[in-house]
Amino acid sequence: MKELIDIYRLNASEIEQFIKETLYNLGNINRYKTEDFKGLFTVFPSLELVYMSDTKEYKQNSPNIYKNRIDQAQKNRDRSYLLKNIDLQDDQTSISKPYVSSATGNTCITAIRQEGKEIFFLDFDLSVLLQKLGFLELHNNFNIMNKGFYVAAGSSMVLLSVFTIGYALISFFHTIIFESNFSVEAIFKPVVALTLGLAIFDLAKTILEQEVFFKSYAKSNKTEYRLLIKFLITIIIALLIEALMVVFKIAISDYTQLINAYYLILGVSAIIVSLSIFVFLSQRASTK
Repeated sequence: MKELIDIYRLNASEIEQFIKETLYNLGNINRYKTEDFKGLFTVFPSLELVYMSDTKEYKQNSPNIYKNRIDQAQKNRDRSYLLKNIDLQDDQTSISKPYVSSATGNTCITAIRQEGKEIFFLDFDLSVLLQKLGFLELHNNFNIMNKGFYVAAGSSMVLLSVFTIGYALISFFHTIIFESNFSVEAIFKPVVALTLGLAIFDLAKTILEQEVFFKSYAKSNKTEYRLLIKFLITIIIALLIEALMVVFKIAISDYTQLINAYYLILGVSAIIVSLSIFVFLSQRASTK
């Protein structure tokens, strides 16, 4: 929803001008009442709802009229909240700010027009409106395929993370119960596996959130940066644990091989420095 509102705000003057000019050219809205505003729905594919209120108490005095149905349940509902900061004049159209419609659940804007003693409310589905005006491109078939791929990939990663965590726990308890030579390595290996499982699950969760359940149409650099940073931090923790385990193993068995542990720690340190530079530069770029 945030992306839709951001796109609308960037192009609000052009969108509002289009709606106002079109309604002006159509003439009085009142003459479309006899056909349940089918003429308006034909002109505006993004129009999803029309209703009316009086000019005194601003109570809805008509049913909710949709493209293919009529709902009588909303009669007598107070609509004054839509008229705040709006100067109503005959034959003048005002546009509300974007909001989530309680009737449809979609993000919409409302065109408000007074004609005589009646006020007409026209709800436009914001996503459809932006598509029709060329400010937003959505391809349904591609989106279905794209979403299906992300569902399959994300679900597979979740299963893999569960398998990794299960392997870590089974390995740990198997060592405690069935093996007599319990060592420090038996503790570190499950910890590394658990950390990797957590990193995989966190990545899968982010993919499913952004690409499936809360589809983002506009890419946010901040979101991508946070995902990358969070994932790298988890991997760094796993590598540090592994490096610590290598140090213990070499110190116990053959301390002359400590140089290999040093190289591993040096490599992890280089990753940490690189990540620090990346965070600094990304924050600097976002503040400009």
